[in-house]
Parts: sequence; C-alpha cells; structure tokens
Amino acid sequence: MAPFGATCVLLFAAPAAPLAQPRNVIGGHLISALVGMVILHLFGTGLWQMAVGVGVAIALMQLLRAVHPPAGANPLVVLTAGVEDWSFLITPVLVGSVILVLIALFINNVGTEKRWPHYWI
Repeated sequence: MAPFGATCVLLFAAPAAPLAQPRNVIGGHLISALVGMVILHLFGTGLWQMAVGVGVAIALMQLLRAVHPPAGANPLVVLTAGVEDWSFLITPVLVGSVILVLIALFINNVGTEKRWPHYWI
C-alpha cells in the first residue's frame, strides 16, 4: 500500500512527532481505509467520492485523535483500485500498520537514550 512509504518517513525520520505514534499510525490507517470502503460501497467511485472520502477520513481521524497524514491517501487507494473486499482492512491495512509499528518499536529504541513511543493510547 503506497501510503505506508510516507508512514515509514514519519516512523523512522521523525519518531518523536505526535503523528508518528502507534495510535495515530494504526488508527489513522484503519479509519481512513474504512471510510474509503464505506464510500465505495455506498456511492461507487468517482471524483466527488474521492473528495468526500478524504474529507471524512480527516474529520474522523481528528475526532478520534488518530491523525496520520499518510493515511489520508487511503480512501484514494481504495476508490482508485476499486477494493471491494472488506478483508483489505485486515491485510494489508491492519497487519501492515502493526508490522511497521513493531519494526519502529525495535529500531527507534536502539541505544540507551532512546524511548519510543511517547504514548500508545
């Protein structure tokens, strides 16, 4: 999933950023992919669906305190690819974001003075 590349930039180049914390990474990707799936199933795919999907995903991420900018692209991925299988939320979205967080947990804690994440929930 393309947005995972930008997630890696945050996790490994700016791990102290609030947007790079586990809740934001996992929650943000799940929320925005779910929004894309719901929009696709209710309204199909098109330009206005993409705009609404991204807007609703941003609003829900803010409401649920799980803002993760790379995840804002997930509705576009879902709608462009026409992903209709709900298992997409499990793999690659959930599994992929959890794996990235686990790798970051290891990498970002190498060394004595490092401590990541700053918060989980």
